[in-house]
Amino acid sequence: MTSTPVTSTTIEIGKEYLHFGAAHFTIFSATEREDLHGHNFQVALEATAPIGSDGLTFDYNLLKTGLKVLCDELDEQVLMPSESPYLDIEKDDTYVTVTFNGERMPFLHRDITILPVRNITVEELALYLLQRLTEQEQIAALDISSMVLRCASGADQWAAVRYPLTTQGGDEI
Repeated sequence: MTSTPVTSTTIEIGKEYLHFGAAHFTIFSATEREDLHGHNFQVALEATAPIGSDGLTFDYNLLKTGLKVLCDELDEQVLMPSESPYLDIEKDDTYVTVTFNGERMPFLHRDITILPVRNITVEELALYLLQRLTEQEQIAALDISSMVLRCASGADQWAAVRYPLTTQGGDEI
């Protein structure tokens, strides 16, 4: 009996339903930002894993479901970064008020999602989504050696983040 060598494969997931519509503005400095506007963000993922003796890498429906849940959380929301040094975010019983350079912008609680990122950009969204995905128990349990999550704010405007996350020197974070 001959044994099959262990090989790996990369599964690409780019379903049409992996998207979310959200409003945001990019912050450029303490005094400059974009006007509030929206995008239909698209999300795609590549996952590399060994092929098992049954010819399967893993149940990639787990990845599709995990990504869909994350997209649904952000859909139809105004996204704001909690880690920006240029924003002040206050909450009361009725509103979340965001202040930038003296401009006060009130939002209803149901319309805004505060993300633990520095800015609302495709780079930060890709990192946020990948971190959230890898925190899910069913995803963490999979034998995945690497992932690339891509996030787009429009056609041909993608940012990609790799897992395991590494520093510029190549060390894992």
